[in-house]
Amino acid sequence: MSAEGTWFPPILDEYAGRVPTVGAEQHVELSEGSRVALLVPGSPDYLDVVMSLLAAGMFPIPLDPRLTPYERARILDHLAPDLVVETVEQLASMVANTPERFRNALPRARPMHVTSGTTGTPKGVFSGLLTHEQAAALVGEERDLWGFSADDVNLVLSPIYHSAPLRFAMGTTLAGGRVVMPGPFDPETVTAAIEAERPTTMFCVPTHLQRLFAHWDRVGTPDLSSFRLVAHAGAPCPDDVKRRLIADFPEGSTWEFYGSTEGQFTACRSEEWLARPGTVGRARPGRSLSLDDDGTIWCAVPAHARFTYFGDEQKTAAAWRGDSFTVGDLGRVDADGYLYLDGRREDLIISGGVNVYPREVEQTLLEHPDVADVAVYGVPDPEWGQRVCAAVVGRATERQLATFVRERLAPPKRPKTWTFLDELPRTLTGKVRRDELSRRSADGTAAG
Repeated sequence: MSAEGTWFPPILDEYAGRVPTVGAEQHVELSEGSRVALLVPGSPDYLDVVMSLLAAGMFPIPLDPRLTPYERARILDHLAPDLVVETVEQLASMVANTPERFRNALPRARPMHVTSGTTGTPKGVFSGLLTHEQAAALVGEERDLWGFSADDVNLVLSPIYHSAPLRFAMGTTLAGGRVVMPGPFDPETVTAAIEAERPTTMFCVPTHLQRLFAHWDRVGTPDLSSFRLVAHAGAPCPDDVKRRLIADFPEGSTWEFYGSTEGQFTACRSEEWLARPGTVGRARPGRSLSLDDDGTIWCAVPAHARFTYFGDEQKTAAAWRGDSFTVGDLGRVDADGYLYLDGRREDLIISGGVNVYPREVEQTLLEHPDVADVAVYGVPDPEWGQRVCAAVVGRATERQLATFVRERLAPPKRPKTWTFLDELPRTLTGKVRRDELSRRSADGTAAG
């Protein structure tokens, strides 16, 4: 699919033929239901385009601009976008030619974020077009929970192609607030933004907090009194980091929530966590939780929060039971309805708040001719939460494999630790013992 094209909503006939092309001479026509892949860094223009596409009934597909050509092909071949945006010049042209009626208007869909899961095959999480009532309910739910208002200044720390930072930025903009994007995360830059912009809200992952606190220990903690909401998610938060967060930021301002690319489950004020250490909170308003006998978590959601896996009826059916969906995580719920995670599913590694699916990395490594077998797993890491590791059976060397994955996988997915074995540890039924590999790596006994 060519990256050339233009913002062109034919549903507005009066604009037909009057919108200039983007870049070269090719003219791509977009209409209600069109899919637009975004492979550019986050910026105010990025946010503008995402929101305008959604208001026009189109589906932005936010993707990591660092994806390799190999990864892009795997994703885009399945999702078949009508337009691929790869340059900031294209993005700026789309902003310049967006009809005013679509600016900051009610989104008629949710962005189509991509997840891999157990199969290793990227899947688009697809909301379909929402009715006006559903769209209003979607915006209202976020506003009511997080209190977005015209007085808000949202500080963006994570790449905005991720669902949570994009959702907070959109909620702020729709309420009439302001969004600040200081660029790739850097503790010094973020601290300067806090001092200069006086943000009121911020979404972060525990790694952000760890790096900020370490920086503030050296230079001093800035004035944090402007914050009314600091929400964190994406990975387990170490106890000491959580308590430092509560101590440093204004009373009542800090929250944790639990969710996935597919949807949101819970929200939890830090004061609730202090009373029940380890909880990720109770079901968000309008939702309810249930558990299978094995602890699998299901969440019943309203109509505006439903989804399908784009083009995959079988995977969609497996994720749903009535009006409840699951992503396979395990947990327990106490008598007051508070959820505790008993460990996320073993096919997921969370490194620096980024989801890495072992099966996707394994499938890539198995394409190397000198790899006979491989298992990818996570081990605890003090800075990133988990570190991506690979145990390999075969003749390939670490140098060869590092070069191989550099050409095929984005940086967060590339193994940081390589172990070479004669065979992988397996159960009697043939299942790889990732827990044993992780333990060996942690003990320094994985090589063999």
